[in-house]
Amino acid sequence: MRIVVIGAGAVGSHLAERLSREGQDVIVIESNAARAEEVQAEIDCLVINGNGASHEALAEAGVGRADLVIAVSSSDAVNVLAAHAAGRLGSARRIARVEDPQLRDEAMALGVDLLIDPVESTARELVLLLRQRGVSELIEFADGRLDLIGGFISADAPVAGLTLAQLRDLVTGWSWIVVAIVREGETIIARGSTRVQVGDHVLFMAETDKAEEAFALLGLHEEPAQKVTILGATRLAERTAIKLLEEGIQTLLIDREPERIHDLAAKIPGAIAVVGDPTDPKLLRSEGVDTSDAVLALTGWDEVNILGCLVAKAVGVPTAVARLHRHDLVRLITGIGIDAGVSARLTAAGEILRYVRRGRVHSVVTFQDSDAEAIEVEVSATSPAIGQTLRNLHFPHELIVGGVIRGDEAFVPRGDTEIAIGDRLIVIALPEAVHKVEQISG
Repeated sequence: MRIVVIGAGAVGSHLAERLSREGQDVIVIESNAARAEEVQAEIDCLVINGNGASHEALAEAGVGRADLVIAVSSSDAVNVLAAHAAGRLGSARRIARVEDPQLRDEAMALGVDLLIDPVESTARELVLLLRQRGVSELIEFADGRLDLIGGFISADAPVAGLTLAQLRDLVTGWSWIVVAIVREGETIIARGSTRVQVGDHVLFMAETDKAEEAFALLGLHEEPAQKVTILGATRLAERTAIKLLEEGIQTLLIDREPERIHDLAAKIPGAIAVVGDPTDPKLLRSEGVDTSDAVLALTGWDEVNILGCLVAKAVGVPTAVARLHRHDLVRLITGIGIDAGVSARLTAAGEILRYVRRGRVHSVVTFQDSDAEAIEVEVSATSPAIGQTLRNLHFPHELIVGGVIRGDEAFVPRGDTEIAIGDRLIVIALPEAVHKVEQISG
């Protein structure tokens, strides 16, 4: 597939790297010459220094022959214009990052196939995260019959210190599988010899009616938040606060800028708004932040968000989540004093990757701290996997099948599970193995 990415910021460069690693033909257009040079040195793709909305740059990139154009620069206007111009040159599909609500209708009228708003999507993710505190992911497949559960392993978790083979011998009577472990920024597709360590971010597949057993095994507790404190008065803070209040969750907002916090107080009358330093432990205690179920640090500065989370944990808040602009920090800080890191830019990249996976792919899930994807793919009549057991397919180490949907049945497979026509497989794969998923589908 030929893909043109406009804008080499955090979203564009992340997408270009992921898609290039999968073997896609990627061309990047970046207006900043120094940044274009950096990306050319770091990523195996063609980089063009130019204005992504200009006819000349788009023509040089061969947009007319592109299967997909992804406009994700920092400017909404440039993204809309670039997507429109790409359509006039003959591009098949176009995606644009647009955060300004006033531009969304105009962009759709110009024929953009998919609009993404990273802030809105991240706000939704944060609210879902707070419905099950301590659970980093709870993703439903097969109309709610299979769950992909994520969580960080504490010292008292039953799985801590055990290999998966040992765990398989100890836990019987129900079907489950650990599909991946994220450890110090590295994703390990799980095997029997893999040992679970304290601090690991474990991704676990189980049938939904066994979710409580899965939570207990991972040492997690499903407790929805009742009171949340948000540090910051950004658009993400505003959108998240509105959604929390809609869920009936008491919400407190803290920011040091009086004008911004007063503006939010006027927009969100149901929230409590306080002017002050969000990293000041005295202020946090005086405002009762220590009685919150969770703190979301959503300011515009990574260092403030990290410090705010650490202070919140120090005063006794059980769950702290930091918004991070530098997506490489998400993998480094998650689970080390901070329960989760989120990046609106990674959220945007995940939405786009879900759109890129087409054909027999029914759904795609991405993770904030991992390059892995959970892909639900249908097995066609021409698939070489039909009639083969999972064990005999000899998948690469970067791929594992975590679930099978067969008609009205959904289950966690074993090594002797045979693949049948029409099966929908839930495959967890690293970027270098995504092409293998396409081969399995036939």
